[in-house]
Amino acid sequence: MKFSNDLVHGRLIKRYKRFLADVELDNGDVVTAHCTNSGSMKTALEKGAEVYMTYHGDPKRKTQFTWEMIKINGDWVGINTNHPNLLAYEAIRDGVLDKLKGYTHVQREVKTGQSRIDVYAENEKEKCFVEVKNVTMKQGDYAVFPDAVTKRGQKHLDELIKIRERGLRAVMFYVIQRSDVQYFSPARDIDPDYAKKLEEAYGIGVEVFAVHAQVSPKEISITRELPFVLKRQA
Repeated sequence: MKFSNDLVHGRLIKRYKRFLADVELDNGDVVTAHCTNSGSMKTALEKGAEVYMTYHGDPKRKTQFTWEMIKINGDWVGINTNHPNLLAYEAIRDGVLDKLKGYTHVQREVKTGQSRIDVYAENEKEKCFVEVKNVTMKQGDYAVFPDAVTKRGQKHLDELIKIRERGLRAVMFYVIQRSDVQYFSPARDIDPDYAKKLEEAYGIGVEVFAVHAQVSPKEISITRELPFVLKRQA
């Protein structure tokens, strides 16, 4: 996924009301950017850190900027939750990942049951439904999800369970938009119910993929799969 225009550089002043962030531009001006990430953004917030934003210039928008990424410990962390769906779609469409390749038809946002599944793929042998989540939080060497309690996330897992029970392929796909981690695991300390539901889904055959996405001001690209650890040892 390449950015179509040059991003705007600045430094984070503060994030507030979940969906807003004040940023000081390089020329000293202060602007307010839209933050798509509704989670706590634990381990992905640092006052004064470098950030990049997309500029829109649409007079109908309340904010002219969208916050894209922040530099934490020398690496860019992607915080725009709108991108992982596109990244997953492109990766499956282009056959980037060995375990999710060979599909002749791939589309986004498909209605099934009471939900919309992020990506649907099929070929002459199977139908596959993929739910996608953005991951920015880390604990040691682990990327973890969620960073706040998510009832919506549990609902999506319930839908994947139903799909799998129908004999179809169901995938939970985590896009990790940071480089300083080696593994992925559910954040049991933050949302034990979500972790329990993921364990239930995995136990009946819902597949879990965690992939690393390399983030830069020019593009974001999926590079490799990270090991999935269902239960970390204390």
